[in-house]
Amino acid sequence: MHVEYEEFDTVEDIFRYMASVIPPMKNTMPINSYKGYVFSIIPLSPSTGDVYLLIYTKGTLDGKILEYDINANSYKTVNAIERADKVYFIVMTPKRNTLVDQALKNL
Repeated sequence: MHVEYEEFDTVEDIFRYMASVIPPMKNTMPINSYKGYVFSIIPLSPSTGDVYLLIYTKGTLDGKILEYDINANSYKTVNAIERADKVYFIVMTPKRNTLVDQALKNL
C-alpha cells in the first residue's frame, strides 16, 4: 500500500476540494472524523487498491449530515438531504481504521 498526502488548513478547504472532484449529479459524499483528523481517502488505483490519496486537516466533526454551500464556503448540520444545489457530507466516525492508522504513522 502506498499513500500520498494532501494537507489542508480547514475543513471547508476539504469540502471545497471534494465538491470539485465529485462526479456530476452526485451531491452526497462520506467524510471521516478520526483521531483528531477530518479526512477522505481517495483510491488512485481503483483496480489494484495499491495507491491512495489521503486528504486531511486537523479537527473533528460530529457524526451527522452536513450541508455544504460551495458559493459561501460554509457548512451546517442538517437533518435531511433535501437540496440538489448543495453538497452533503455524511460524517463517519469509525471506531478503528487500519488504513488511516498506517497512513498517520507514516505522516
